[in-house]
Amino acid sequence: MKSDDEAFLAAAEAALAALPDWVTGTFENIAFIVEDFPAAATLEEMHISSPYGLLGLYSGTPISGRGAGYGYGNLPDVIHLYRQPILAYAAGQKMDWRRCVQHVVVHEVGHYLGLSDAQMMAIEADQDGREAVTED
Repeated sequence: MKSDDEAFLAAAEAALAALPDWVTGTFENIAFIVEDFPAAATLEEMHISSPYGLLGLYSGTPISGRGAGYGYGNLPDVIHLYRQPILAYAAGQKMDWRRCVQHVVVHEVGHYLGLSDAQMMAIEADQDGREAVTED
């Protein structure tokens, strides 16, 4: 039987593996980190009072914003997944926590790509095999 940490990591890896090839083909100089909670400094910087108020975080330079000056020597971009807030959110919404992990992964990868919320919803819908809902 897997530990809770191992099961969460496996769900995050499965969410990444389910992304379309055109997305994963862009991964360069990026790290994925699973932590129980966001750092206090991160919450303070983002003006979030509860450690449960942040499910994930992308930090770095989105691909869409990288110019000629971006290259060798840049620190990796980072996608953080916050395990306890994700699990608590999923329980509160009465949703499968693995689905919540998938949603957060898609959302944060979308920020890495520089995608809009509508584009992120289309990727997630494609993974579910359902038609995307777009906002005009």
